[in-house]
Amino acid sequence: MTTLLPRVGVLLGGRSSEREVSLSSGRQVVFNLDRTRFTAVPLFMDGGGRLWRLPDKLVVQNTCADIEARLAADAERVAYESLPEIIDVAFIALHGKYGDDGCVQGMLELCGVPYTGSGVLAAALSLDKPMAHRLLSAHGFEVPREVVITAGAWAADRDGCVARIAAEVGAPLVVLPVREGSSVGVSVVADIEDIENGGNGTDAADGDSARGLVAAIDEALAWDTEALVETFLDGMEFSVIVLGTDDGGAEALLPTETVSPNPFMTYDDKYMPGRSQKITPARVDPATLNRMQREAERLFIAFGFKGYARLDGFLMADGRLLFTDPNSTSGMSPSSFMFHQAAEAGLTAGMVVERLLAQARIDHAAKRGPL
Repeated sequence: MTTLLPRVGVLLGGRSSEREVSLSSGRQVVFNLDRTRFTAVPLFMDGGGRLWRLPDKLVVQNTCADIEARLAADAERVAYESLPEIIDVAFIALHGKYGDDGCVQGMLELCGVPYTGSGVLAAALSLDKPMAHRLLSAHGFEVPREVVITAGAWAADRDGCVARIAAEVGAPLVVLPVREGSSVGVSVVADIEDIENGGNGTDAADGDSARGLVAAIDEALAWDTEALVETFLDGMEFSVIVLGTDDGGAEALLPTETVSPNPFMTYDDKYMPGRSQKITPARVDPATLNRMQREAERLFIAFGFKGYARLDGFLMADGRLLFTDPNSTSGMSPSSFMFHQAAEAGLTAGMVVERLLAQARIDHAAKRGPL
């Protein structure tokens, strides 16, 4: 008698600026599924939001463009409403807009397909940075000074926006799109003259990490309808993975310290070999390491995260701890924070994938309405 294995639909690709990161994450999930325990069903979301079931020969393609060039000939179109017929659970390896912002989670809820990670509300709150910061503040976490500049306000009164930023934030500062990840569209404005004059500043070595305020806001608004302007934090940058537990609690892994030659971790720093260092555990005393973990667990529960999350922030020289970027998902490339920290806890990549799938089944079995 043949026993049918649980079918895991691995969602990868997508419509966001992080689609190549998603492809890398999804590929690792597919390759780390124990084929004696699961059936892998790779599901590629193309730039138009359509789903395709991929054969293995397309999963190993280098880029999303490479895959899309071969979809019509080598892949099978999948209608959203047919997902319950071909998968038992979805492993969401999508990142950014339409991926970890509640959109695909809502679609899976309507289809009745359980999925890994957080539900609609927690995912949406975490990707919208100003909303995330409001929730952080409401739960007693310190957040940087910030101003949100809408595209409409910027077009109507740049001078007024600049004056408000100078008064409420000051310099140095960071400008970023409200709903992007992987440091896409992020710039640093180094000094007050760049704010007051609105000058173009001086680009950093990587071409986009430091510039004047006007250029920085224009760059951020090229990616979203709102730009977040916040105080530049000169501290130790870190990330901590938190895993959900069967009883609704949270378990923080050992935080990773990130070291970059730039004012912040750029896209290339995060994903290009040799551009930055990821040091796990972070080089702090045991008491501080423990405090970072306990505060990360408190944040996880406050946001209503499920399954897992990656929480980014800064440890300041005076000991203050600021979580600036809670993420409902994490990259899963071989050198990702997820697998760095899991290895320190004695977990292989395959064990992590299996744990997240098991937690998804528990979380969705216990829910009443959307997760």
